[in-house]
Formats: sequence, C-alpha cells, structure tokens
Amino acid sequence: MKELLDKLLQRHKYLEPTAEEELRRQVNVLYGAFTGLIGAEKMVLRASKYAALSYVHSEDPRQRLVGLQRLVYENASYDRIPKDDEVIDVLNELEIVLAEMLARQAVEERLEKKISQRMEEKQQEYVQEIKMQIIKEELHDVETPQTKRKLAELQKLDTIQLSESIMEQVRPKKLSAVVGQERAVEAMQSKLASVYPQHLLLYGPPGVGKTTAARIVLQEAKGLPFTPFGPDAPFVETDGTTLRWDSRDMTNPLIGSVHDPIYQGARRDLADTGIPEPKPGLVTEAHGGILFIDEIGEMDPMLLNKLLKVLEDKRVKFESAYYDEEDPNVPKYIKKLFAEGAPADFILIGATTRSPWEINPAIRSRCAEIFFEPLVPSDIQTIVENAAKELGAVLEDGAAALISTFTIEGRKAVNILADAYGLAVYRAGRKDGVVITKDHIHRVSQISRLTPYAMEKASDVPAVGKIFGLGVSGYLGSAIEIEAVAFPAREAGKGYYRFNDTAGSMAKDSMFNAAAVVRSVTGKELSDYDVNINFVGGGNIDGPSAGCAITTALISAITQTPIRQDVAVTGEISVRGQVKPVGGVFEKAYGACQAGMKAIVIPKDNGQDIPEHHLDLDIRCAETIQDVLDVMFVK
Repeated sequence: MKELLDKLLQRHKYLEPTAEEELRRQVNVLYGAFTGLIGAEKMVLRASKYAALSYVHSEDPRQRLVGLQRLVYENASYDRIPKDDEVIDVLNELEIVLAEMLARQAVEERLEKKISQRMEEKQQEYVQEIKMQIIKEELHDVETPQTKRKLAELQKLDTIQLSESIMEQVRPKKLSAVVGQERAVEAMQSKLASVYPQHLLLYGPPGVGKTTAARIVLQEAKGLPFTPFGPDAPFVETDGTTLRWDSRDMTNPLIGSVHDPIYQGARRDLADTGIPEPKPGLVTEAHGGILFIDEIGEMDPMLLNKLLKVLEDKRVKFESAYYDEEDPNVPKYIKKLFAEGAPADFILIGATTRSPWEINPAIRSRCAEIFFEPLVPSDIQTIVENAAKELGAVLEDGAAALISTFTIEGRKAVNILADAYGLAVYRAGRKDGVVITKDHIHRVSQISRLTPYAMEKASDVPAVGKIFGLGVSGYLGSAIEIEAVAFPAREAGKGYYRFNDTAGSMAKDSMFNAAAVVRSVTGKELSDYDVNINFVGGGNIDGPSAGCAITTALISAITQTPIRQDVAVTGEISVRGQVKPVGGVFEKAYGACQAGMKAIVIPKDNGQDIPEHHLDLDIRCAETIQDVLDVMFVK
C-alpha cells in the first residue's frame, strides 16, 4: 500500500508543470490579450516600430516579457531581462496596464454605441422636422396651436374699447378752431401751403396748438393744386426728448441704420447668408410729407447734425463692412439701398418751448421761424366752451372764466374741464345733458391743488412811489411791482440807496442813470436823499428794461406825485433821459394783460413790434422820460 502511494505521488509530481512552463503559459496569455486588444496587424507594426520582433519570437519567456513591455509601453528602451525574483512584479504590472486598456476599450465601445444610437434618433427627428416644415410650406400654414390661441386672444382684446381719449374728442379739426393763434396759423399756411414749402421752427409755450395746427395745415395743403404734397403725404410725429444718439451707430430710429448679420440680428434669411440689412428711419417714412419733431431743442447735437446732413442730401446713405456688392444672394432692394441710399425728401417742422438763442444756429438758418403766442383768458374760455360742446355738456355761467384763471395752456384747460365733466357725470348718474358748475371746478381745483395762474394787480387808485414794470421769461411776460421811498438825508450829499440783493447788476446800474435823470427833471440831487428801492417778490431781475420804471418811481417818491396803477412801463433809460428800445415787448404786453392793465408805455423804437390795441391794451410810445411822466403821473 505504501509503495502504491509513493508511486502515485511520484506520478503526480511528474504531471505538475514546472515554474518555467507556468511562466511561459502566463506570458502567452498576456500576448493573446494584447493581440486581441489592438489586433494582429497593429501588433506586427508596433513590434517592428519598437524593435521587438526578436524578443516576441524568442523561446525564453523572460525575453518575451521584454518584448511585451516594448509593445505595451511603446518604448524601445526596455532591454533588461527580469530576474526570477522580478518576474512576478513585471507580470503583475503588465496585467494591471492591460486590464486598464481593456476596461477603457469596453467603455469606449459602449459610448460609441450609445452615440451612434442617439445620432440615429436625432437624425430621424431632424428628418421628421424637415418633412413637417416642407408640408407647412406647401400648405402655407406656419401657425401652431399656441400661436393660433395667442392670435385669438389678441383679436378678442381688439374688440374691447373703454372710451376714446377726451383730447382726441375735442382736438380741433379745422384751422378756425385753433384759438388765439391767427397770425401764427396764417404764417404757417403761407410757408407750407406753397409751391416751395419751407422748413419751420415753431416757438411758444406748451399747450397752445403747435402740433394741431401743423397737422391741419398739411391736410389743407394736400387739397391745393400748386403744392408738392400728394394726397397720401404722411405726417410723421416724434419727440426730440426720446431720440438718442448711439455713438456706435448701431441703432438710429430717426435717420436709419444697418443691422449686421452677426451682432445686430438681421432678418433670419439674411443672417444665415451673412447679408447686412439696412433699416430706413423716420426721415424715410416722412418722405413726401412732413416730419414733425416736438421739443426739437432737446435733441442730441450729434443726432441733430446728422439730420441737417439729410436735409441737405435728401437721402440717407448706408454703409456696412459685411456688404459685398458681388454677392449674388443679396436681394435687389438691399443693393439699391446701399448703392443709392434711402429717399428722405420731406419738410421738417420742429416745435420747441425754448428761446430761439437756445436752438442750434445751423438748424435755425435752414428754417423759417414762427412764434405762437401765449393764450389769454378769453382764448382759454373759448377753448373750454368749444370742448364742452364737443362733449355735449352745458357750462354754468362763469365756469369757463373760472377755468381760465388756473392755466394759460389750452391742453391743461381741457384736462381741467375733463375732470369736472367726469365729476358731474358721476354725481348726475348720466352723461346726457350734464351741467358743469363752478362747484365742480372748485372741487377739481382742490383735489389737483390748482392755484390761480395770475393775480389781478392793476388798480384805479394812484399811489406815490409805486409803479408796475414789465419783465419776460421765455415766452411769458409778467408785471413787476416796484416800490421806491425817499427820505431827506441827515446830511446833504451823503444820502444812500438800497436795492434788492437779488436784483441783477444791470438793474442796479439803472439807478445811476436814474440819478442823472432825476436831477435833470426835478433839479434835485439824489445824493441828498436816503433811497430804498424794492422789487416786490424779491425776484432776480436783471437787464436795463426796468430803467424807465425805476426813474419814474424815484421822481414820484421825491416829488410826492401819484402814479397810475393801471398802466405798466418798460424801456431803458439813458443819462440824457432818452427811452431806449428793449426786447420782448410782445411777451410783456401779455404780462400786462394778465395783470389787468389798461395800457402800457413802450419805447417809441418798439412801436412796430406790437400791433395797435393788441390784447385790447392802449399802447403808448415814449421817446423821453417826460413822455413817460405825462402818461404815468396823475396831475
């Protein structure tokens, strides 16, 4: 039995592989794995490239390990044969590297499979989308259920209308309804309804009918056979305060601009082919008609200069670095715009509340200038009465006159009337035959915190040392109350004079001229008196036009002669007692009217500046201070 067991053990020992055979078997497995990983052809190419052929075909498994290192690491510097105690480490290292390579290959194959699958799905979706687009184009229907629903909502909104704007309802429809601007309207007609219409600048306070008059004059000019305006001549209106200059010149709604395909988003079909798209502006929209710019004085100077260039050329030129005139894909209209420009032959009408000297001289030189007058209370009353008729309302006696005390703007007066009309309708519970009373207007004035625009200053009672001068600010004049008192100085020749600290230097200089005139008229030396002069209200009064009023008040204070309080005076005084011309006489007359004056005294040289009996005022012209005293002093 023991002998049989020994024989079996010896046979089993004989059958067990030797270490050399085990190493050879492991090397063969690694070679097989690597060949399967990169392929037999790449295996041969790589072995040749890294001089590993002799190692690969060696009978010694250790040399074959060196060859495998060169192949795996792609490095021909591996030439050291591993020792017996190093073989296991080399094998483990190669197994780890091959395992990573196999894992990477498995992941890449899986990803490629998913990518191919996803691309196939997307391709099917894209093909389906193209098919649907072609079908829609064939059917000429680009609407989706969502867009159809939104269109239906918009159409439903269009059917809902609360009311028409009251300003639209009462806006004048013909020139005869433009109140208080007869001369301005006549000037506009002669300059627009002409064979050669002119560019215009309209000056005046807000709310006096500048825009309305321009619209109506154009409508009348269209019907005349000798004007260049066609029946479809447009009236394009914009506001100078909203027009801004883009220094990059990328957008310009007034002049026009070019939308480049990359940054500015030209039309899709143009952007796809890299073609820039010119966008004509308001000047082209107004071609053949009128471009009305309200508050033109607020426009950016650079934008205004570009507008001047368009007025000269009557065309707008377009440029773009993206434009290629040789490109066959460019539409003909774009080629025409780049080659010839957009037409812009129009009549410019600019309206402003600024003074003429605040407007760009270049634009003034190209335009005829028309001045709209401030509205007097009677004009406001007429506007209110006409608006009430349009509304179908009845005005209580004195209601229109009450509204006229709160404003000099026709637009503001209509707004006050609208508020009172709304209150009257609410209280009456109906809109037909409603009566607007003074109580309604008082209620509206309280809610809106309205105060009377001008206070009655004139009086029939003469006063010593008190006179009304005339000033002007913008397009509005005002009556300025001036007081003077004179007391004998404690010591002859050492009198003093005091003036408002807020008065300007030119107004104070009038004092020195007045001193010479006082001595000439009265024979008295002003330095013998302590004199106080006060501009009631403490306003910053400057300019020489108060000279006559100051001189008259001083003479009255020294001689104790009463002055009429229903007459206002304007004019510069010279040291020789001459009355010199001043500016703003037209506006000053308005201020006198607002203050309730019956007459005004103006320099003789200003006599042609104002019509006779303007605003029902008695216009007196004076050449010397004595002429002024003859009117102002109560004998």
